[in-house]
Amino acid sequence: MDDLEYLKKYLDSSKLEEGIKRLDNNEPVQYIVGNVDFYGNLLEINNNVLIPRFETEELVEKTIKYIKEYFSYPIDIVDVGTGSGCIALTLKMKTNSNVDAVDISSKALEVAKKNILKYNLDINLYEGNMLEPLEKKYDLIISNPPYIAYNEEIMDIVKNNEPNMALYADNDGLYFYFEIIKNSKKYLKNKSIIAFEIGQTQGLRIKECALNYFPNSVIKIEKDINKNDRFVFIFINE
Repeated sequence: MDDLEYLKKYLDSSKLEEGIKRLDNNEPVQYIVGNVDFYGNLLEINNNVLIPRFETEELVEKTIKYIKEYFSYPIDIVDVGTGSGCIALTLKMKTNSNVDAVDISSKALEVAKKNILKYNLDINLYEGNMLEPLEKKYDLIISNPPYIAYNEEIMDIVKNNEPNMALYADNDGLYFYFEIIKNSKKYLKNKSIIAFEIGQTQGLRIKECALNYFPNSVIKIEKDINKNDRFVFIFINE
């Protein structure tokens, strides 16, 4: 479905003329209509959160597969940098798990809360910087953090509309991965997984960092549907 068809499908006809103008002004259609289809669920979004991408659906799909392979009991999951809540609510729906979600942005958490209430899910939301607000141990830490380097070229429609704090990170885009890995040990159970969506050039440096803190872990760098490195899974068994 192209953007105009999407607009006509989801936007009230009385707002269509204005919506087409906004589309012509290079505003993402998802923000204009206020929703996005993620893993078969229609989620509310606005410009306080990143627009969920197909690659993040792939992250969720792969993670569900590993949860079923790796664990045989209800597990504890935390989604770090939850944004719209798309990862947290999908994992809650598709796995036998207790789910927490964290974001530093109160406005993003308002969006996540709407989506969680819409589907009547029991997910705990925490406002704070990455792992800092948490007080328990988890079987799975999952994150699609900001990973674009400040000097990296990205499309204008992304740069000019989506929240910069959800896009960019220091240290060539690696800052949040390194911080999560470095601080994760006290939040992880002995047998656990860290799952990341990554930029396509970042896998080896994330793997190197993980091996510094979890030298006995098994680490998989996996590709997305376009054959780009897009996911890192760190399997820990201490």
